[in-house]
Amino acid sequence: MRKHITGFSNPTVKYLRSLRDKKHRKRAGQFLVEGLRLLEDARACGRIPQTLVMAEGREHPLLERLEAEVMAAGGEVIATTPDILSKITGKENAQVVAGVFDEWETRLAALDRGAAPIWLAAQALRDPGNLGTMLRTCDAVGAGGLILIDDCADPFSAEAVRASMGAVFTVGLAQARWDEFLPWLRAGEGQLVAASLRDAVPYRGAPYQAPCFLLVGNESQGLPDDYELVCDLRVTMPMKGRADSLNAAVAGAVLAYEVLAALGG
Repeated sequence: MRKHITGFSNPTVKYLRSLRDKKHRKRAGQFLVEGLRLLEDARACGRIPQTLVMAEGREHPLLERLEAEVMAAGGEVIATTPDILSKITGKENAQVVAGVFDEWETRLAALDRGAAPIWLAAQALRDPGNLGTMLRTCDAVGAGGLILIDDCADPFSAEAVRASMGAVFTVGLAQARWDEFLPWLRAGEGQLVAASLRDAVPYRGAPYQAPCFLLVGNESQGLPDDYELVCDLRVTMPMKGRADSLNAAVAGAVLAYEVLAALGG
């Protein structure tokens, strides 16, 4: 049975709104996803929202199926007005549905490094759009996942989830400090490759080895010197114009496709 909410001051509305803030997301261990397409991507990956919030009067076969699966899983379905849904999502033209998901395990120990020949890693990535784009790249090249190192943007923010185009549900994701990541990497097979200008070789034709972990740094600062020095391979891409570097997410995508080709993918 649907629960109907018509008041802006309803405690559930206030809670759902709070999930737009990282502090509240981390405290609750939940995050908000807007849009039927993203929710359908999640459902296809076996992830069903704990709470489904729908604008009243909107019908769609996929929405009906999603509602039925949420109820079957013991979740809550809320029907409300478009105005209240907009207040929850913070968007003037909110889509017809949003869902609340539990955050999942993002420790390195949950990853299987043998699951794929390519992995992406990002250090101190601050832009949620770049983070989402890197998740999308992981999905596109069949990477095992994305490892976020040190203080990165929140992968469960609405901006990152939206930029991932659903890839947050399809690829592996881990978060760690550098002093956790490096021992984990060195405990097994894995080549660490940095996008760098320090004693770097051209990215095309470089001796990539699987499993290859491609590491990109902060959008403005790049990688710390000591991080670069311990990498197994440092590669650079030619810059023909006045810009001295590519966007971090773009650089990761270019490198990922080069590694994919080099490894016979």
